[in-house]
Amino acid sequence: MSEAKRIVSAFFENVRSGKNLQAAYEFMHEQVIAHQVQSENEYTITRSPKDYIEHVEEMQELYGQFELVIQEIIADEHKVYVRWKQIGKTDKNKTIIQIASAVYLVEKGKIAEYWIQIDRKGIENQS
Repeated sequence: MSEAKRIVSAFFENVRSGKNLQAAYEFMHEQVIAHQVQSENEYTITRSPKDYIEHVEEMQELYGQFELVIQEIIADEHKVYVRWKQIGKTDKNKTIIQIASAVYLVEKGKIAEYWIQIDRKGIENQS
C-alpha cells in the first residue's frame, strides 16, 4: 500500500468516521484546502484540523454515530480517490444514506488538499 493511501485510509478509519477525532491533527496539515465540487455552486474553503473535527461533530449531531463504509479507494502517487457510503439516523430514527467521493492530495505525510463531491440531492430526497 502506498504511503498516501495508508494515510488517507487511516484518516477515514479514525477521523472521518468520528471514532478518533483528535487524530485529525496527525493526518491533516494546519491548513487544508477543501474544494466543494458542486455543479450549481463550486467553491473552496480552508479547514484546519479543529474545523474538520467540528464538521464531523456536526454530522454526528445530525445523524448520530454513523456507519462509514469505504466502497472504493485508489491511489496514484500523492493523490488518493475514495468513494464511501455513510449511514446514519435522524433524531426521528429515520435512516439517511449519503454517497460521496473525494480526491485527497497528501504532501509531507499529511492531507494538504481535497476535492469532494456529495450526492446532496439524494440526502434531500430522503429527508
